[in-house]
Amino acid sequence: MPRDRERVVRVGCSGWNYDSWKEPFYAGRPPREWLELYAQRFDTVELNTTFYRLPNRTAVEAWERTAPEDFCFAVKVSRYITHVKRLTDVEAGLAHLLERLEPLCKRGPFLWQLPPNFRRDDDRLGATLAALPPGRHAFEFRHASWFADDVYDLLRAHGAALVLTGEREVFTAPWTYVRFHHGTRGRRGNYSESELSEWAERIRAWTVDVYAYFNNDWEAFAPRNALRLRELVYA
Repeated sequence: MPRDRERVVRVGCSGWNYDSWKEPFYAGRPPREWLELYAQRFDTVELNTTFYRLPNRTAVEAWERTAPEDFCFAVKVSRYITHVKRLTDVEAGLAHLLERLEPLCKRGPFLWQLPPNFRRDDDRLGATLAALPPGRHAFEFRHASWFADDVYDLLRAHGAALVLTGEREVFTAPWTYVRFHHGTRGRRGNYSESELSEWAERIRAWTVDVYAYFNNDWEAFAPRNALRLRELVYA
């Protein structure tokens, strides 16, 4: 796993199972080998499949066996909790998620992505933070009302991280979570060399642990960009 003297920086992708990656990244190998091949190049992955539907326990146990012991699975919390229930009755939804994903949950952080039309609600956020199981939890807010000092203080009080996606740099925990959705100057989501260099410079300047994931999965841009960012961070 890539390390510097004082902290850990993990860079990976939001998933590994994309048909468009078969030739450019997996050299035509069958899907059953893709996680093993992915884990040879990266030390972490964001499980975005858990957002749409929880995998069965057989699949979860197979992933655990396939990945190296120090491989980090970041779990994206089910949209049933974040988008349907909108952070109400969190305990019941979390209990089901944790029971299903238990072998992987101890390996990495949880990602809580809220819908764009979910406005700031300190009571719901506070109740959710109070109900969180042990571990690292990151919150990705997509409505502008959430980006306020009082919200940051609430996250800090519970050791939760604010997800970073652009120029805003607010650290609410001794670690941070970065999501790369699409490049601003590249084509169809591909990040340019200058964009990746700028991000690498920022990450090198930080003093916190970093989990960073590329979600621009078209045409295998994500693994290509992730590998390049990691090279630049440790150049």
